[in-house]
Amino acid sequence: MPPKDHPPVVLFGYDSSPFTNKVRLALRMKQIPFSYIPVPSMLPRPLLTTTFALPYRKIPILAIGRDLYCDTSLIIEALEHFFPADSGWGTVYPACTGVEDWTYRSLARGFASFWTDKPLFRTTTGLIPPTVWSTPFGTDRAQLIGHTLSPRKLGAKIPANLSSLDLHLSLLELGFSPSEKKKYTWVFPTTAPSLADLSLYYQLRWGIDIGAGRGICNLSGGGTPDTDADVTRVVFNATRYPGLWGWFHAFEAYITSLPDLQVTVPAADTAWKDQLAGTPFLDQLICAREGALDVQRGLVPGVRVRVAPDDTGRGDGTVGVLVGIGVEEVVVAAGGEAEVGVRIHFPRLGFVVRVLEGGSKL
Repeated sequence: MPPKDHPPVVLFGYDSSPFTNKVRLALRMKQIPFSYIPVPSMLPRPLLTTTFALPYRKIPILAIGRDLYCDTSLIIEALEHFFPADSGWGTVYPACTGVEDWTYRSLARGFASFWTDKPLFRTTTGLIPPTVWSTPFGTDRAQLIGHTLSPRKLGAKIPANLSSLDLHLSLLELGFSPSEKKKYTWVFPTTAPSLADLSLYYQLRWGIDIGAGRGICNLSGGGTPDTDADVTRVVFNATRYPGLWGWFHAFEAYITSLPDLQVTVPAADTAWKDQLAGTPFLDQLICAREGALDVQRGLVPGVRVRVAPDDTGRGDGTVGVLVGIGVEEVVVAAGGEAEVGVRIHFPRLGFVVRVLEGGSKL
């Protein structure tokens, strides 16, 4: 059983969000009890803006007490940091077997952030049925991306995206092909699934489901009904990729064997707000190493800054007072009226932090 003493953990997301499900998998692997609060797949999300004065539009958001973590790359590292394996929690970085003194954590993080979360995600997103893009979801995502989206053109690209998925699978199969020399099941030679397995699985599961049309009603906010067309079977099947197929089902069996500690909170239940408001802030950054270059740029606690993604969503930056900055994260106290005062954590990689004009130290 996991330890009982820990700050409340609350996950905000929606069911058809692949990145929400990525964090759900991490929480289950680590056996951390958490509350799940569904939010819309599209703006506005008054629950987040009213409760936390949070303009950041991407999902999921994870609260550990009154500290909000944005972006799955930082969320999972925060879970590892504040719920460590040596305190009785699970881990997404299990020990290696048969390989001495090999630290694979950086490789697993790179595999997740720079393969599965980006080029593979762009491929699986390209499998979304074109009916979705004809709903308000298409309008919302056009605003996020910065250009209009044509349902007809996106539908016509699905065969090319299936071909791209086939190329990704072909590369991945090289690491899973059965052989007498391969004595381990997972992406890396670990005793249990790692972040790399979690990341690859959530993307493939998303691609299979969304390509079939499962979950598109939730994704589109009710704009189009679910369907069940097995679009990906032509490229992802046991005959074409036997090693990868076996790994996929081994991971599903593993995750299903773990207790599910999620409690879904009904919309009318707001007790979680009082619970979060009554907790202290976390007293440390994941890695607080100071950077002289940050100081040269004026990034010191007390200045007003704007933090925004460097890809999509750049127009929805978060403005606030800089609380802390390190090599892993930047932390701000958001401006605006909020029901619960929070600190908001963003990763450094993939985000731009800029001191605002007139943002001298307060």
